[in-house]
Amino acid sequence: MQFDDDADLDTSEVNDVRGSRIPGGRATVGGGIVGVIALLLGLFFGVGPEELGLSSGDTTPGATSSSQAQVNKSCRTGSDANTKEDCRIVAVVNSVQDYWGQEFPRRGGKYSPAKTVFFTNRVNTACGAASSAVGPFYCPGDRQVYLDLGFFNELRTKFGSSGGPFAQAYVVAHEYGHHIQNLMGTLQKAQDGQQGANSNAVKVELQADCYAGVWAHHATTTPDKSTGRPLISKLTAQDIKDGLDAAAAVGDDRIQEKFQGRVTPETWTHGSAQQRQQWFYTGYQTGDMGRCNTFAR
Repeated sequence: MQFDDDADLDTSEVNDVRGSRIPGGRATVGGGIVGVIALLLGLFFGVGPEELGLSSGDTTPGATSSSQAQVNKSCRTGSDANTKEDCRIVAVVNSVQDYWGQEFPRRGGKYSPAKTVFFTNRVNTACGAASSAVGPFYCPGDRQVYLDLGFFNELRTKFGSSGGPFAQAYVVAHEYGHHIQNLMGTLQKAQDGQQGANSNAVKVELQADCYAGVWAHHATTTPDKSTGRPLISKLTAQDIKDGLDAAAAVGDDRIQEKFQGRVTPETWTHGSAQQRQQWFYTGYQTGDMGRCNTFAR
């Protein structure tokens, strides 16, 4: 994945609270077996930790001056995105929102931007307090994506993904898929408390995978507002392979087999490895969000 070296990055789309301390003593998810259980339930779930029954906080985080200033200073151009991980995530956020900000009006709607929050260890959100153990998530209460960048290392070391820059991009684009669902009124279907291979929770997750693929299809042709040129100048076959590999690594069957030694489809909330790959690739091949109707199956 290659970014346009001369593009200007918009760091206002990222809120960096890394290094901040959470005030108060509200409960949050810890490590060990509790963290594993939370991960099984919450990874890429698309809703905040309160809806998962993990915590009860309600404070939206504010950026620390030092961390936000560092991102603002370090992440200025596409060249920075080509060499620094946090800048790469900023650039992916910019690209994803460039696409949806143009696609929604084309379909007669209006896109409302969503910020991505960088945090470490734990964070308070409008959906509750959470630790890094729940993985990346989107909170519909404040319309923000939450991401501990350390997760990308765990995606390789704990879940066996091949890694790579586009694996990271897939994660971000998936979470913004949940934002799209929230704007369209679809996300609430996942909050009916049901689990299983044919549950709404799984259908919502697979649709978010498909929306991530739709963005990937258009990533190298969507003009960026700062230059009029695509922010992402190149995606290779290996990039898409890395995205598919990441999608498979977080399939319910793969995670269950790894952490509990057996596969129990009746408790699925995200879909199988094969399903997640299939729907990401459907979006990528067609580039049409209308082909992402996972609820029709």
